[in-house]
Amino acid sequence: MGPLAGLKIVELAGIGPGPFAAMLFSDMGAEVIRVDRTLPSGLGVKRPAKLDLLNRGRRSIAVDLKNPRGVETVLRLAERADALIEPFRPGVAERLGVGPENCWKRNPRLVYGRMTGWGQTGPLAEVAGHDLNYIALSGALHAIGPKDRPVPPLNLVGDFGGGAMFLAFGMMCALYESKRSGKGQVVDASMVEGAAYLATGFWGMMAAGIWRDEREANILDGAAHFYGTYETKDAKHVSLGAIEDKFYDLMLEKLGVKGENWPKQMDRASWPRLRARVAEVIKTKTRAEWDAILEGTDVCYAPVLSFAEAPKHPHNVARGSFVEVEGVVQPGPAPKFSRTPGKVRRAPARAGEHTEEGLADWGFSRAEIEDLKRAGAIGWQAPADAAE
Repeated sequence: MGPLAGLKIVELAGIGPGPFAAMLFSDMGAEVIRVDRTLPSGLGVKRPAKLDLLNRGRRSIAVDLKNPRGVETVLRLAERADALIEPFRPGVAERLGVGPENCWKRNPRLVYGRMTGWGQTGPLAEVAGHDLNYIALSGALHAIGPKDRPVPPLNLVGDFGGGAMFLAFGMMCALYESKRSGKGQVVDASMVEGAAYLATGFWGMMAAGIWRDEREANILDGAAHFYGTYETKDAKHVSLGAIEDKFYDLMLEKLGVKGENWPKQMDRASWPRLRARVAEVIKTKTRAEWDAILEGTDVCYAPVLSFAEAPKHPHNVARGSFVEVEGVVQPGPAPKFSRTPGKVRRAPARAGEHTEEGLADWGFSRAEIEDLKRAGAIGWQAPADAAE
């Protein structure tokens, strides 16, 4: 059933970090009901619903939040929920009538999770942005990439790491507290703050004088010859992370350069030359050949695998790190639990696919559901000009 079995969450549909946080809850056993729009949003690339993996594991109902009966429907759901995820810009939920105060009148213990880039307050709170902008303001983006320019680290640092993970953690903290107080509260999750929080250790290193405020000048940013990626003979890549002395010595031995006259490991002035030498050595063999030499040793090595390759690696296969749901290979729930393992409960749903059954399970009678349908408050609707 998962460690969060019994937890009930309402998710107001959004993109990126909101759905990912909802997926985390669902994978761990929570019952999450996703409130989609009654009309297509036009957001993102059109593809089969089962490929929208961030929507996996939960049922979808379609509700018109511009219809007073639709608003009442969401408030009814909030009455029965432990928590709610809201992905809008500041003030939008209040204008719709589903803000925290509206929900607390029905359910004072509700935890209200708000996911934004800039946060609920501040000069930028109401302006548009995306992951890249948020991590730019956090300081994290400046540190990532080659010396000549910062490089977007996909949207892992803002949307998913600094956003969804902190939203889920914050909501679980608030849920824990609400068990004692009987009161809900707002969780204000900002991607700027989350991304900065992820980088806390680097602020400490900079204060200690062991981190330079520039790219490709530090141990962990690609400057060091013993911590980085290298191209192999067959144009693939491998990673080396031999920081500690014993691992570094083993790396030199396995690379066949231990007999050469190398400066001390932390002699930064020598790093460019030593990195060039390591690159030269790695280029002499294919990735598979380096796997045979280095994988499974304490060199701190791994091949750089693509998304297509990762599920097939023996280590990932042995741990069941990836799963297949309706023919779609995807990462499985993490972390793993010894007694109450997480599970992908269902493939991603079409918008509004479970409107009637979902509302019925959350306490709506058949007559109420039919009345809401007649009022146009629920039910997915295709545009009049949509292709068949």
